[in-house]
Amino acid sequence: MELFKRKAFISTIFCFVFMSLGFIFTKLALPFAPFLYLLAIGIGGFKQTKEGLTELFSDHTLNVDLLMALAAIGACLIGNYFEGAMLTFIFCLSGALEEYTTNKSQKEITALMNLQPQRALKLFESGETKEVDVTELTINDKVFVPKGAAIPIDGQLTSPVATIDEAAISGESVPVEKQQQDPVFAGTLNQGNPFTMTVTKLSSDTVFAKIIQLVEEAQNTPTKTASFIERIENTYVKLVLLSVPLMILLPPFLAGWTWEESFYRGMVLLVVASPCALVASATPATLAALSNAAKNGILIKGGIHLEQLAELKAVAFDKTGTLTRGKPIVTDSFFLTDDPVSKNVLVAMESQTTHPLAEAITTHFGSQSTKEFQQLTVEEITGFGLTTNYQGSQWHVGKHAYSLAEIKKDEKLASLVEELEKQGKTVIFFSKENELLAILGLLDVPKTNAAAAIHYFNESAIHTSMITGDNLGTAKAIATQVGLSAFHAGCTPEEKTALIKQEQIKYQTNAMVGDGVNDAPALATATLGIAMGKGTDIAIDVADLVLMNSDLDKLVYSHRLSLKLKRIIKQNIVFSVGVIVLLILSNFLQFLNLPFGVIGHEGSTILVILNGLRMLQPLAPLKNDDSKRCTPCPLYQAAITH
Repeated sequence: MELFKRKAFISTIFCFVFMSLGFIFTKLALPFAPFLYLLAIGIGGFKQTKEGLTELFSDHTLNVDLLMALAAIGACLIGNYFEGAMLTFIFCLSGALEEYTTNKSQKEITALMNLQPQRALKLFESGETKEVDVTELTINDKVFVPKGAAIPIDGQLTSPVATIDEAAISGESVPVEKQQQDPVFAGTLNQGNPFTMTVTKLSSDTVFAKIIQLVEEAQNTPTKTASFIERIENTYVKLVLLSVPLMILLPPFLAGWTWEESFYRGMVLLVVASPCALVASATPATLAALSNAAKNGILIKGGIHLEQLAELKAVAFDKTGTLTRGKPIVTDSFFLTDDPVSKNVLVAMESQTTHPLAEAITTHFGSQSTKEFQQLTVEEITGFGLTTNYQGSQWHVGKHAYSLAEIKKDEKLASLVEELEKQGKTVIFFSKENELLAILGLLDVPKTNAAAAIHYFNESAIHTSMITGDNLGTAKAIATQVGLSAFHAGCTPEEKTALIKQEQIKYQTNAMVGDGVNDAPALATATLGIAMGKGTDIAIDVADLVLMNSDLDKLVYSHRLSLKLKRIIKQNIVFSVGVIVLLILSNFLQFLNLPFGVIGHEGSTILVILNGLRMLQPLAPLKNDDSKRCTPCPLYQAAITH
């Protein structure tokens, strides 16, 4: 930040300069010292006084800015020019610190905007490229992205592979390897070879544009605490302005004070009773917290949601893509023959379909490149699986590729299949004619950090559950592995929403974490909707928090951040109210003079703002406690390793 581009800092510096000159002139008994003090008050207090008067005449409300202006004028009326200038200077300094906090928060938006490309290399059918404005691109246009360049718009990769740095969106520093047809996002960086892409969204609808919009909206949405303080500010200022005349008029009759002493005490009361520190208790800290979250790939659509997160009592998770990777993997493979041809035929058959289970199998066993197997004619039969003819025999693979009645005749095979199904795995059979060749177990395994995240919430006395449309066996297996308190399987979107409503009634403050279209109603119903950043647009739109990297560690970070914000705001409120009460009592007891009143009051405001700035600091990592962690089953560990 360039210091002299900030108005609050400029006025603070000049206020200090003229106040210091006034003090020197006074000590040297030189003339014009009062004029220098008045100049300091005028320069330092102009902005606040203007804002106070504008609010008074336009909104018919009183705020602390006007109160501070009156206090400075009152100090000058009793000849305390230095105290009036010092009051203005410290008040101006606190305003400059608030401006710094706001600018620090807005820095994340500025950084994002600077990363957002304005130009793109449009690729034509002839192979030529032309630099155009990003707003001119339309859906299905081809774009060329050079090495080291920022991707100008959301689209789909048409080149075979690409290496993308997605830190600007997800906060993840490790580059992501993209394959053909994978989505690529505006504002991310091409760290590999040049590639081509197809535009899938207009510039105004990109994920990057939505991020900027979300962060801007978040900064303009205050917390409930900040809103409450704003509401009472007008009433409180009125009470102070009413108390000052009473403080001046009554003590000479009731306590025998002189009129001079009474007027002096009234001016001190005007200074010390102002709620400056109280007003600054919540907003700077909240803005700093939102900035911290954005920097860590967490978009929170307003301070109110961060405040609600601190009160969280229950959190429900969708399964696929939220707790699990969203892509099944082969966890078990049992071949009943040593013939290498059978494995080659299996992979060749599965490589000719785009089904997720087929992709898992080909990934597990590796692709077969021999021309003989590539030329197999494979037929896909809905509800049955795949079939092909090779070397005069009929080969089958799928959930129903072998008779269960035949399997039940073999006690060992029946026991194996039953055990795999109990673990929630999808069982695939591979057969040749009427001979069973292999049994495969596939499972959509939990994310590596899912168990740790669930453990954190369980330890924090927050009820954890899973609400999924998947079958009972799979849901039970995943729930057991990650350590959930409860789970609900086979749920429709309507049933998910009904369960979220029940949790809301029982726990008051609850959250739903999901990523799909079917999760959107539940996300909108929960007190807090939390979307995975790699999920659908509608889930992101209705959610209150977005985890851009779809990382459950960030959900834990968000909750810890909200608890820290709650502590800091509570500290600020208790401290500011305590200082005001102490200063008012000291004034009534007549041993508080105006200079110390100014220092005590305005010093507390600065301390409150500085305490709020602590929210900019990254949170320390959680200490691992392996004795309390849920240990995944050996099959899960083997699947992750593979």
